[in-house]
Amino acid sequence: MSAMTAAVVPEKVRVVPRRLSVSAGIDAFFFVFAGFAAVWLAVLLVNESFQLGWGALWFAVLFWVLLAYLVLPRLHRILTQLYVPRYFIGRTRTSDGLLGDPVNLAITGTAEQLQQALAAAGWTRADDITPGTTWRMVSATLARRSYDEAPVSPLFLFDRMQDFAYQQEVAENPAKRHHVRFWRCPDGWLLPGGTRVDWLAAGTFDRAVGFSLFTLQITHKIDENTDIERDHIVHSLLHAGSGARVHLIRDFSSGYHARNGGGDTIQTDGDLPVVDVSGIAVSGAAAARAGSAAPEPAPTAAAAAASTVASTAAPTGNAVPSEPGTHRRRPASISVGALMLGARVLSGLGVIVLAALDWPEFVSAVALDGTTAGTVDPATAGVALGILLAGYGVVLALNIGFAAFVYFGRNWARIVAMSFATVSIVTSFVDYAVNGAAITLRTSLVSVTFDILILLALSARDAREFARARPVRSARGRRAP
Repeated sequence: MSAMTAAVVPEKVRVVPRRLSVSAGIDAFFFVFAGFAAVWLAVLLVNESFQLGWGALWFAVLFWVLLAYLVLPRLHRILTQLYVPRYFIGRTRTSDGLLGDPVNLAITGTAEQLQQALAAAGWTRADDITPGTTWRMVSATLARRSYDEAPVSPLFLFDRMQDFAYQQEVAENPAKRHHVRFWRCPDGWLLPGGTRVDWLAAGTFDRAVGFSLFTLQITHKIDENTDIERDHIVHSLLHAGSGARVHLIRDFSSGYHARNGGGDTIQTDGDLPVVDVSGIAVSGAAAARAGSAAPEPAPTAAAAAASTVASTAAPTGNAVPSEPGTHRRRPASISVGALMLGARVLSGLGVIVLAALDWPEFVSAVALDGTTAGTVDPATAGVALGILLAGYGVVLALNIGFAAFVYFGRNWARIVAMSFATVSIVTSFVDYAVNGAAITLRTSLVSVTFDILILLALSARDAREFARARPVRSARGRRAP
């Protein structure tokens, strides 16, 4: 490992050990609690489905969505924090924390040179994942229509998502394609053994669409022999007439490459080709493509020193910590959490409206505990309705306010919202487990569901990093959104 930590650390830079802060501990609690709460919600949905008869069919779909896209990913994320190393081991990670595709290619050269070589070799850059591109991908797959720029799922290396991806569609079918993801290496970072490269990549071949073995999500299934795809990528770059060269690092990785994050079997000889594109002359079109896709600006001297310290201070000499807050792009989890906060209160509006339509009788039934027929004075009923509506208005205003603060990245509002959701979930669970209270669609299942969804969304990693990032200030000193 000495070769991996050979980078020189500036004399004025001190290595400060990482400590667990109070805010990080609070976030860890909410993250784990949300996982167990999601499991309980799955149990409630199963219990409710037994009461629905044929309605259980659509409830079964709802249960699968909850299990595949919320419960299992959160449980995997919790468990992989304990047993999957955070330092470089030659494997990518999925957004759920599982080991993903193997790193099977390295590049030396600039982004412009790499993208020009890929374009010359017949590769097409994949679109970013958005609601529009996701829908186009689904419809193209079902209709077997061509979509050369179909997006690829995110994988993580160096604690961040791929900088860009390229692909080649097969037989005009988005379900089958060659594709490769690229990550820029941190400044000063070295491969195990001491080799310096500029980019690492993971290339695999999508053979079909199916279900993930570990999460039950719909995903692409890859061909198990990843060496074939690796060699295809290298061959295409070398024979495109771009001037690329290659040398091989033999036995770079070991035989632990058994399955990827979707449960697909992986076989590899462990060799790592290093493709050199640094001699390629860059055209104006390639420079424009690389400029639009640049994942990050060139590191400053201070950032380079910090990166060197991070890689040197790690126990293995190869860890690269994340840098939350380097940008302020709002993640989907923040938007969903803010939406759920508003929906949580609006879900009770129907009950209030129904009660208000027949308010005197409703108040009479509550006042007499349903045991004796009677009426309540209309004036008294009107006062009670006014008090209830006023109280509901205050709660609605507070939740809308919290939703707005959460949406714009205020961490204190996120913590308060998760705290309220946690208290509500614990209260419902105690009433359910101790007092035997039924939690169904006719009682409190909807509100419990909203509380758990709020907690799952706002405790997600990207929501945490967005809210805890320091807002960027403009030249006039105002906080940028």
